[in-house]
Amino acid sequence: MKLSSRLSATEFPPIAEALSWVANRQSNRELLNLCQAVPSYPPAPELQAEFARLAHLPGTGGYTEILGINPLREAFAGHLTKAYGADVTAAEVGITSGCNQAFAATIAALAEPGDNVIMPCPWYFNHSMWLSMLGIETKSIPAFSDAGAWPDVEVARQAITPKTRAIILCTPNNPTGAICPAGIIEAFYELAVEADITLVLDETYSDFRPDALPPHRLLTRPAARDHLVQLFSFSKNYALAGYRLGALVAGPALMREATKFLDTIAICPPNISQQGVVFALRELDAWKAAKKALMAECLAAIRAAFKWPELKYQLVSSGAYFAYVKHPFAGESSKTVAKRLAQEFDILCLPGVMFGPGQEDYLRFAFANVDKEKMAPLVERLVASQS
Repeated sequence: MKLSSRLSATEFPPIAEALSWVANRQSNRELLNLCQAVPSYPPAPELQAEFARLAHLPGTGGYTEILGINPLREAFAGHLTKAYGADVTAAEVGITSGCNQAFAATIAALAEPGDNVIMPCPWYFNHSMWLSMLGIETKSIPAFSDAGAWPDVEVARQAITPKTRAIILCTPNNPTGAICPAGIIEAFYELAVEADITLVLDETYSDFRPDALPPHRLLTRPAARDHLVQLFSFSKNYALAGYRLGALVAGPALMREATKFLDTIAICPPNISQQGVVFALRELDAWKAAKKALMAECLAAIRAAFKWPELKYQLVSSGAYFAYVKHPFAGESSKTVAKRLAQEFDILCLPGVMFGPGQEDYLRFAFANVDKEKMAPLVERLVASQS
């Protein structure tokens, strides 16, 4: 049969490829799985009990509204209003089947084949894959600048063409863990307004920022929604990755177009997941704060472990769920290094090549997958891999 040339040209799912490297492993040593960004702990016991209750209600198996149930849209709008110090309405919130779907709907509403989108590299591979499938060009700019672990606004300005439709920022970043300062985010927004394009902020990991200050003050600006879309996930902060729930926050014009996409792709988000997250938003602030503190301890542990003098791997950037690491094998592909770590040293991580061009010297470690006590053994194995 003839297949789509766009899908054929798109890379195979990176996580699935990496897992295949250890599918037939025979080692008796524990696998340190730092491949996929999944919490190392289950959902809160209270939330598990709530899901069990919801599963027995007669309406739980039915469809909901395309953009999600109103109680969840209202509850999440209230959460954002508090977190960002600005009014967010339920009408601006659309609930999606995960943040990837929110991104897909946003890009489908903003761009078409032949257009381009600016993304800092290294980037989240599913973003790049979706653009490739749609025939939308990815305009790459460096994710790091002389000022720090965030992209340069002026470099982005030079990349804009008449076919540019959006700038994508992921903060805290996947794969680098870096947190973009509020002033930089706001400067990118001002650039989007100037160029009459859209700033798309993937804020999946925003609940794991080290402080309680708003990530930015864009929502206090008049007509902010004319050039801003925010994307969120409930997978990480409530340990609900398999429940597939995210959110798209945007103005009415984009939301209308995204609704068409979402109806066609999934009709509605999972009913039981939505009802459970209403409970979580209402009842689990203390639980979520404790897990944020736990992730901060994991971050501190991996930063400390990477200071071992024998270690030649360099911690380039870290934060939220991720550590971005430069490996010491000059001239060797990142995939070769990652496969060797998986098959000989029982460390499963992702090679930099999966996050864009120019990343062959790097590896991504999703350290949230393992307990903080595993950071020292991780570094011990990395040191052993150097010889």
